Amino acid sequence: MKTKSRRMFDLWDAQTILVVLLYVVFLIYPIANLLKLALFTDSGFTLEYFQKFFSQSYYSATLKNSFVVSTLGTVFALIIGTLIAYFFTMYSIAGKKTLRIFIILASMSAPFIGAYSWILLLGRNGVITNFFADLGIQTPEIYGVFGIVLVFTLQLYPLIFLMVGGSMKKIDMSLLEAAENMGVTGFKRFYKVILPLVVPTLLSSSLLVFMRALADFGTPMLIGEGYRTFPVLIFNEFVGEVGGSAGFASAISIIAVIITTIIFLIQKYIANRKAITMHTLRPIEIQKPKGVLKVIMHLFIYIVVLVSILPQVYIMYTSFKNTSGMVFVEGYSLDSYRRAFSGMSDIIWNTIRIPFVALILTVAVGVIIAYLTVRRSNVSTGSIDIVSMIPYIIPGTVMGIAFLMAFNNGIADSGILAIGGTTTIMVIALVIRRLPYSIRSSVNALQQIPMSTEEAAYSLGSSKLNTFIRITIPMMLPGIIAGAILSWITMISELSTAILLYTVRTQTMTIAIYTQVIRGNYGVAGALSTILTLLTVLSLLILNKVGRTEDITM
Repeated sequence: MKTKSRRMFDLWDAQTILVVLLYVVFLIYPIANLLKLALFTDSGFTLEYFQKFFSQSYYSATLKNSFVVSTLGTVFALIIGTLIAYFFTMYSIAGKKTLRIFIILASMSAPFIGAYSWILLLGRNGVITNFFADLGIQTPEIYGVFGIVLVFTLQLYPLIFLMVGGSMKKIDMSLLEAAENMGVTGFKRFYKVILPLVVPTLLSSSLLVFMRALADFGTPMLIGEGYRTFPVLIFNEFVGEVGGSAGFASAISIIAVIITTIIFLIQKYIANRKAITMHTLRPIEIQKPKGVLKVIMHLFIYIVVLVSILPQVYIMYTSFKNTSGMVFVEGYSLDSYRRAFSGMSDIIWNTIRIPFVALILTVAVGVIIAYLTVRRSNVSTGSIDIVSMIPYIIPGTVMGIAFLMAFNNGIADSGILAIGGTTTIMVIALVIRRLPYSIRSSVNALQQIPMSTEEAAYSLGSSKLNTFIRITIPMMLPGIIAGAILSWITMISELSTAILLYTVRTQTMTIAIYTQVIRGNYGVAGALSTILTLLTVLSLLILNKVGRTEDITM
């Protein structure tokens, strides 16, 4: 009678257990706790919070508003990002390298900083508004739908550009030549041949942009005025002094989780149906545009990039102007920077140390999860891979509320893991929220490494741990660094989760900028925004140098 040999419990089994515990404690439990707060009161089970939301248009309209601005922002970002990606892939563009840097810079600041800048430019007393008013021309109203969609589009089209551009580079030149031989050229070739080949990337990048827009809290808070969106409603209901309650905020949060999960599953189903595998034997040959096409193409790209970086450039400019509260007065000085460094040095340090610790943990855990998913595929690791994507689709305000309610007084008010108001809760929240970037990037890198490489090391006497550290990780490094770049950029510009979890001791620059804008201290807000931008650029250059990579992809 044959008996099955038992597989020895090894290091990776232990890692699987630890990762499962990580997600159970810091993701499943906080969301389950939200569900409990939404469904149970002191009187027992109730659906009154959900009935309140759907029965009153004041609340349910915010859901429609969020879908309107998020959808419009996604559509415009998709059109602009895809067109520029196509032009960059197919044609020789003057100043392409510099333009690429500017496009990346346009995506790196927190969206609400762009909103604040557009208030200075197109607000009721904005520079552009006053300039055209003197000429008798009325500019568009920046507040409300137009302003929110404008900020979303200019902030998020670079993500489409980077992801779709990377996919277009994988198209084999022979396919384009075959299409040309059949008379499919020009724009017809673009939408008949190229677009169908990059549909999976278009879907995944659109989801990323839509989720980022749907979860954005700062932009509609600053320029939405009467146009209320879902994240703003959640925040106001949770912290509001009048009419707000934790139970109602939890119910709205659960609705947000359900909606975003449905959207994610639909996108994943369609993407799997449209999946295409491409093997590039001949890379695309760059062409030189001629005539009218050359003029139109360059004008389109230059205007879009110029408008994209205008908010950051103008904020830098205002940071050197003399200010009196909300008013810029004559003359220039470094007073705003002196005030920023003298009173907010701890805030600047927090912006470096908290994301840095979170980044180390994110990369380490992300690489482990990627290895478990690809090399140790089973039911447990498959479940981990699915659960790991939950923070990717949940708005930051929801995660902030979930963490605060779960850990402010410890698990089940027991005092265990009572980390509310500490640096620890800020770090863990960042790790959980940004892990999907690191995991996806590491998975993509690991899938390109043949298993035979590791098996050869085993046969030569190398242990599994030694092979993983000395062979697998170095080969994964470009993907790891790409994920780290995207994680870091989003960590240091985080607002929606941090604004619910921070204290005076753990305040970061994005929170300080938002606070200064609300208070009308535009000079200090400009100085802090400039420092944050320079910090982001420096970080990007360092990570690119270490990882020897120029692309930020997922």
